[in-house]
Amino acid sequence: MTFCRTLANLLLTGTIALASTAHAAGITVHDARNRDVAVADFARTVSIGGAITEILYALGLESRLVGVDTTSLYPAAALHDKPNVGYMRQISAEGVLGLNPTLILAIQGSGPRETMDLLETAKVPLVLVPETFSEEGLIEKIKLVGHAMGVDARAECLATAVSADLAQLRALRAKVTKPVRVMFVMSLLNGRAMVAGHKTAADEIIQLAGATNAVEDYDGYKNIGDEAIVAAKPDVVLSIERGKDSLQADAVYNHPGFALTPVAANKTFITMDGLYLLGFGPRTAAAARDLSVKVYPALADGGAFTSALSAANCRQ
Repeated sequence: MTFCRTLANLLLTGTIALASTAHAAGITVHDARNRDVAVADFARTVSIGGAITEILYALGLESRLVGVDTTSLYPAAALHDKPNVGYMRQISAEGVLGLNPTLILAIQGSGPRETMDLLETAKVPLVLVPETFSEEGLIEKIKLVGHAMGVDARAECLATAVSADLAQLRALRAKVTKPVRVMFVMSLLNGRAMVAGHKTAADEIIQLAGATNAVEDYDGYKNIGDEAIVAAKPDVVLSIERGKDSLQADAVYNHPGFALTPVAANKTFITMDGLYLLGFGPRTAAAARDLSVKVYPALADGGAFTSALSAANCRQ
């Protein structure tokens, strides 16, 4: 009797495994490395990148997750319930492969390079999800993650909800008549500010909020001196909350460069949650709306932002 029960359990397990594989069979994902990745099984997925994890939870796929990285801060259950494979730019191949994944979804820019190369040689499908900071890039990110997990219909539902929120944001942004100049400051070290130029998440979220990036001369992040700060004439300084390492308002207002700008004169320093502000996940439209209202308080009277994302159920 015990033998029969064991055999039945084995057959049932095999049937479930085959069903999972069959469901995923034929899925091909064109990823950020401009290659086609064949996905045969998504039952044990590792997510590297907070936005990817957030999308997977929004799609109701948390049961397939066997590991996440430290940037997977939303929802809080992700890091609480799932094994942690480390920071997305300092991933250990052993830590990932030790979870016996059948699929790895990693945001573009994950690393180090040696780790990503090792993960590829391990023959586990590795999908590098493009990180394009734009409305279109966000929608494509959602659809690609959904496709890789075999839930295109759910992904379409989520993309539609996020698109509706972005449309509301565009209507709000159209009410801005005089864009303010916002400088995103990542840190202040030894008196030098590390600020965001073009082609960054900070640059795009500033534009989505209806403002102008005060840093105009370069792409990426760069340390700048006092003269460059004064020349940029920022109206607002924007930063992210990083616990005890967070940039403080007084440090900005008392800085020799910022002290000569409208930032210090008007006490206009804003901080927001990092993943929410810069993650470019499903909540990005809401984050840009919140930033817009902080920058332009008068917009708060323009009617409530009714999130289509909050009303949508794309989990089944």
